[in-house]
Amino acid sequence: MTLSLDPAAQSRTESAVPVPPPTVAEAEAPSTQGQIVQFGPDEPLAMDAGVLLAPFQIAYQTAGTLNADRSNAVLICHALTGDQHFAHTHPVTGKRGWWETLVGPGKPIDTNRYFVVCSNVVGSCMGSTGPASTDPATGRAYGLDFPLVTIRDMVRAQAMLLDRLGIRDLFLCIGGSMGGMQVLQWAALYPERVFAAMPIATGARHSAQNIAFHEVGRQAIMADPAWAEGRYLEAGTRPAKGLGVARMGAHITYLSEPALHRKFGRRFQDGSAPTFSFNADFQIESYLRHQGLSFVERFDANAYLYLTRAMDYFDLAADHGGVLAKAFKDTKTRFCVMSFTSDWLFPTADSRAIVHALNAASAAVAFVEIESDKGHDAFLLDEPVMFAAAHGFIDAAARARGL
Repeated sequence: MTLSLDPAAQSRTESAVPVPPPTVAEAEAPSTQGQIVQFGPDEPLAMDAGVLLAPFQIAYQTAGTLNADRSNAVLICHALTGDQHFAHTHPVTGKRGWWETLVGPGKPIDTNRYFVVCSNVVGSCMGSTGPASTDPATGRAYGLDFPLVTIRDMVRAQAMLLDRLGIRDLFLCIGGSMGGMQVLQWAALYPERVFAAMPIATGARHSAQNIAFHEVGRQAIMADPAWAEGRYLEAGTRPAKGLGVARMGAHITYLSEPALHRKFGRRFQDGSAPTFSFNADFQIESYLRHQGLSFVERFDANAYLYLTRAMDYFDLAADHGGVLAKAFKDTKTRFCVMSFTSDWLFPTADSRAIVHALNAASAAVAFVEIESDKGHDAFLLDEPVMFAAAHGFIDAAARARGL
């Protein structure tokens, strides 16, 4: 896979620097391999919380080659606990890229044709500035002194990154879940910069049920004595138990009952009888505990608080007088909205609301509801119908773009 910018764009990334080899440090969030763009004190990010964040940095990864007129750029927006390693070996876990099913040579997002960028969102913990970063005013980790982040803040930071890379506009903006929220925000905030948009398994606002699940996770983290009011890095501890429980609860929402039954049913972990204890008797219990334990090795607890809150605050219609269609007024962007039948975190009704708003705004929109029993996480998995629909939409958009 070719990882390159054309020379003109490369000259604009002089502040991009390699990141040290990955570690899970007690005094800092996990570092990451990739590239970093740094914005100095005179280049602040204007945040919805009323704060000018400066200096700050954004970690990102790329694949493919930017063409001469810079018209083939694709921005991938990652989900809540995702990161910039969409098609690269993850430096902490050693796992393959989280969207290698969709991105690569000959795949729907063909890296032989397109230049693909994915940045770690502001507020996260894989190289971009977040609560585990050092506050230049104090010399210690921000912790809860970091300003609250919104989806719009994430998108503004991504726009600053693309400006630095010399990318005027995007051929395609694509993402699922929280990534889909970013796609919608891109289309509303910078319609002239997005030729095509593909929000997948997402909604134009976070539901009360989803906010409730997030609050349970946040309370689990904050109830962990090791959280230390958000100052656990200074204390040399980590709220691993609380963060693990938060991940376990969230992971259930990413699946579906049919998927859980197919994978685990009521099967016992060892043998065919209960142990009459509170050990992980059932396979599903063991699976969830494993998910929790592995998650705390790659993610910062405070970052989890911040990113879940960013999703909770997202309400695109509220930003436009309560009328979602106004967010897309006069848009020239072409859209493809996708949902999955078994996704109860962002059910098809959420996607239909987006489509109805786009129709009311006279936007060009296609809608695909995919039959799947894999739940919300289906957008990350091997779903042939999704791949076929994405291929068709992207290829048609490429012809219209002259690519």
